Amino acid sequence: MTEVAPPRRPLLRSFLYFLRDVLVIFGIAILVSFLVKTFLVRSFFIPSASMEQTLMIDDRVIVNELVPKAVAVDHGDIVVFKDPGGWLPARPPVEVTGIQAGTEWVLSLFGLASPDSNDHLIKRVIGLPGDTVECCSADGKIIVNGVPISEPYITVPAGETRASAIDFNVTVPEGSLFVMGDNRYNSKDSRYNTDKPGGGFVGIDNVVGRAFVLSWPMSHWGWLSNYPEVFADVPDATIAK
Repeated sequence: MTEVAPPRRPLLRSFLYFLRDVLVIFGIAILVSFLVKTFLVRSFFIPSASMEQTLMIDDRVIVNELVPKAVAVDHGDIVVFKDPGGWLPARPPVEVTGIQAGTEWVLSLFGLASPDSNDHLIKRVIGLPGDTVECCSADGKIIVNGVPISEPYITVPAGETRASAIDFNVTVPEGSLFVMGDNRYNSKDSRYNTDKPGGGFVGIDNVVGRAFVLSWPMSHWGWLSNYPEVFADVPDATIAK
């Protein structure tokens, strides 16, 4: 008996099934990427020279968004935070085409772009709530809770020995941070925003997360340390009082 071959599935129907599967996979990928970006990690680019030589202009960093929502901020952490108010200069609105906006949106879903980077800053945490931070010791070091700290990550101009060009003595309020850029003589950080909302301190609620990887360009790739050894001898603020 001659077997009858099963009817072939029409080509159009096969293509539609294939297209359906691709769209489902793409939709799941977007959903997963959105959830990861919203709750775990996201990408930011460096808009200024305030963190050189640790981070250069246009470098990209990956930010751990569990800090400070689930994990506490620590001394030495490099944090991305929303402008507390008046830290960033006013910028005229940038006109973009529909194609540019759409491309930026798609890339942002996968953490490859961050349209709001210009509304954020990135600095290193020097003072936690209750800490007393001052400048400077006799040999030019920042003092935290009475202990001078040696900071290998900072950049200062040739011939300068002080970790800050200006003197200051502050106690960090509850729920706030005192932050400084690694490029100490070219960073408008907590020292220079005392006349702004918050008195130069950054509310922990303003922190988006902790930068832990320098992801782009590939030639700069590396882990970002919070240098725990720098703050190892700094006593807890409650002890220092």
